Amino acid sequence: MLLLPITDQTYCWRRHSTHRPSTDRPFNKQEGIAVQEPNGTAALIINSAGEYLLHLRDNIEGICDPGTWSLLGGGREGDETAEAAIARELKEEAGLVLPELKRYTVVSAHVPANTSDQITIFLGRWDGEAHALPLTEGVMLHWFPAAMIPRLVMCPWANVVIEQHQRNTAT
Repeated sequence: MLLLPITDQTYCWRRHSTHRPSTDRPFNKQEGIAVQEPNGTAALIINSAGEYLLHLRDNIEGICDPGTWSLLGGGREGDETAEAAIARELKEEAGLVLPELKRYTVVSAHVPANTSDQITIFLGRWDGEAHALPLTEGVMLHWFPAAMIPRLVMCPWANVVIEQHQRNTAT
């Protein structure tokens, strides 16, 4: 498994899970050391028109990145894999089941306890109606074309992921 950091930017990740570090860690073959699996997961979901599915977070005190547009996702629970966590989070938060999610990248994170963490970003495709999803967290879901992203109040790490995706698809 190859995890590619894309930036040194940080973001705030709400730890509401009971995650315990797993002893079954990915192995970095180049350095010969065990690498801790990131706790956070998020999904970069794109439709056939090239639009991004974004989640407007609640604007309430005490949550990470309040009132910003971001990606759906959340933290791992127990010994859950990143794949299992993102599948559970998408189902819980928006009723989405996307069986063909692929690992895309890893970004640096900043959690409320002032410690560094990472988030695994998955890439997926879906062509449904965002407003029809049964959203259980946040304010709303909406499809946005890439040209609209700079005009939004974005969660910094989500903006970086979209910018990277745009660069990768332009080549």
